[in-house]
Amino acid sequence: MEQKKMQKKAVLTVMALLIATWTAAAAPTGTVIVTSSNTPDNYLRVYDTAGNLIQEVATLGQGGVSSNAGGIATANGTVAVVNFGSLTVSVFSRGAAGFELRQTIPTASQPVSVAFGKSHLYVLGTATVESHTIRPDGIDQTADGIVGLLAADGSAAQVAIAGDELVVSEKSGFLQRVSLRDGAVAGTPVAVELAEGANDTPFGLTTRGSNVYVTFAGSDAVGVVKNGNETAFVATGTPGGSGQHAPCWIAVIGPYLFTTNSPSHSVSRFVAGGANILLDDPVAAQTGGAPIDVAAQGDLLALVESNGGGTAHLTQFRIGNDGTLTQTVSTAIASPANGIAVVRAQ
Repeated sequence: MEQKKMQKKAVLTVMALLIATWTAAAAPTGTVIVTSSNTPDNYLRVYDTAGNLIQEVATLGQGGVSSNAGGIATANGTVAVVNFGSLTVSVFSRGAAGFELRQTIPTASQPVSVAFGKSHLYVLGTATVESHTIRPDGIDQTADGIVGLLAADGSAAQVAIAGDELVVSEKSGFLQRVSLRDGAVAGTPVAVELAEGANDTPFGLTTRGSNVYVTFAGSDAVGVVKNGNETAFVATGTPGGSGQHAPCWIAVIGPYLFTTNSPSHSVSRFVAGGANILLDDPVAAQTGGAPIDVAAQGDLLALVESNGGGTAHLTQFRIGNDGTLTQTVSTAIASPANGIAVVRAQ
């Protein structure tokens, strides 16, 4: 018992140091937030930090994805968007005049999530995860690796990069590791053994190095996985009882994790220190609609809300040095929305 108390005290000390040494950097001028319309004719929508819609660009694909995370990804000014209905991913580049569609990439199964690595774009589909090499003149149309998922039952939620491997969530119960060989997916996925009571509906993922932070929507919990082992988890509520329910989407910035809890219309804040996690504020913010994806960059946290009837909101918050969230603007969207990313000026 005494040893456990000492371990807990050490963890709290480390997390306190993380918070004390972190400063939220202001989003630079030219930072924009992107989401997709997720309509039959899918569009990339671009908003400034004042909430103004400044550009719409057709993806030349079809939307229709749902219950996913990471439907948009960005790296170095490039943006990838899933087109669920047409089995493609659209790739945009940002120039002086805004975003321009550069290519559409066919996928092996209906795409739900994308992630950029150092040398590859990874695409998670309903039944597969695949890799495409990034080159100076674009991204290869043909995958250099395709791996079938463990369930492959249409419940795929998100793909993320953790160290030298991928992690994939399937909401039917699988959190799985996928090996990389020279950046390409390879082999057979390996299931992560999950703690009883905190393993229902693995959904959203975010990573820091080899640490994977994962939401379990059906368990009202958030866990930490490192090197294939679940090292910690914390509850946001009690399923069917009190608290914040169904944490689905998750973002990390500095020492903080933020989850969006769709049925509770709330955002929860955690402190993440290595392989440990603590619930810092179960209700760091309330939202008007059901929050369905989240992204963070610098001192900016942005999320999309579903408001029913085929409408949505893009809501932005400023992150304080102590992790507090202050809403700055909420913009009505007269259509659905899926995926979100913050793109810094280059």
